[in-house]
Amino acid sequence: MVDTPKMAANGAQDPVAEMFTADEASRRLGIELLEHSRGTAVLRMTVTEAMVNGHGIAHGGYLFLFADTAFACACNSHGPTTVAAGADIDFVAPVHEGDVLTAAARERTRFGRSGIYDVTVKRGEEVVAEFRGRSRILRGSSSKEPR
Repeated sequence: MVDTPKMAANGAQDPVAEMFTADEASRRLGIELLEHSRGTAVLRMTVTEAMVNGHGIAHGGYLFLFADTAFACACNSHGPTTVAAGADIDFVAPVHEGDVLTAAARERTRFGRSGIYDVTVKRGEEVVAEFRGRSRILRGSSSKEPR
């Protein structure tokens, strides 16, 4: 688990670890950053009683937040501050209290200041949700990409 900012090989701050450490919402939900590299990230979360809706299954908003956090880690791995321009999620299977989920994000493409990322959320080997995020590098962020 990554819980403190780490230094990159070139001595610079690790932008993903630094961002995740400052992400109070994700940390309060018990989300753990397991691994990350350029364009990818893997996170873990256990569904708690507070995350269950009136149907006895995990509220979709929590699954979206979990996948969105993995997306944020993957798209910020390149260094410049990057935010979501939009995202969609498909709920494939119901999730219950006590389920341990993993979210694996991977970059599909980057172009200009934009990118597309896919996140697969699983319970063990079973896919429970698929998320697609569209990213945008903020103006003024240090980037070698054209503005």
